[in-house]
Amino acid sequence: MSDESTSEPRTSSSFSSAVSGGTTVKECQDMIRRSLRTPMVKFLLEHLDKSGCAVGDGFIKAVHCDKEFGGGYTRGEGVIVCSNHMNMQDDVNQVVIHELIHVFDDCRAANLNWANCAHHACSEIRAGHLSGDCHYKREFLRGYMKIRGHEQDCVRRRVMKSVINNPYCSEAAAKDAMEAVWDVCYNDTKPFDRAP
Repeated sequence: MSDESTSEPRTSSSFSSAVSGGTTVKECQDMIRRSLRTPMVKFLLEHLDKSGCAVGDGFIKAVHCDKEFGGGYTRGEGVIVCSNHMNMQDDVNQVVIHELIHVFDDCRAANLNWANCAHHACSEIRAGHLSGDCHYKREFLRGYMKIRGHEQDCVRRRVMKSVINNPYCSEAAAKDAMEAVWDVCYNDTKPFDRAP
């Protein structure tokens, strides 16, 4: 991994679809603990451990966030889950899974540079595709109703939403980066054998 701890952008953000005031930090931390017992999260944690990137207690924490996103991952700091944007256990599970895919990418790629729009876009493509963020039920609840092709449209929309928030990526650079890496990154399902 490149060690650029100076002014790296937040590596990723899971955007929230919460509609109410969310939960308290304590309630969210309890939900994070429950999330750590779900099969998908356990699978990701096991593969992080096998890859030499075990995460310890306190790596995933609940915080109150001022911006409109559900969570994020920052190298060297860990994963945050924005309690005020979480309404239920499934929201927390989704953010934890999404962010752990970013952690896995950061672990396995020796040269991953979160300031590089293509690197960031690739990890967002993978996280959006593999985490279930774009499952048709979630899309329906967000107000997107498309029968065919919804998953890739959703992944593209959410990648753009995240990468344009990277201070190193303009909207045009984010779109170009996403298109350039789409096929390779969308089809990269590690640590899964196939997209869940």
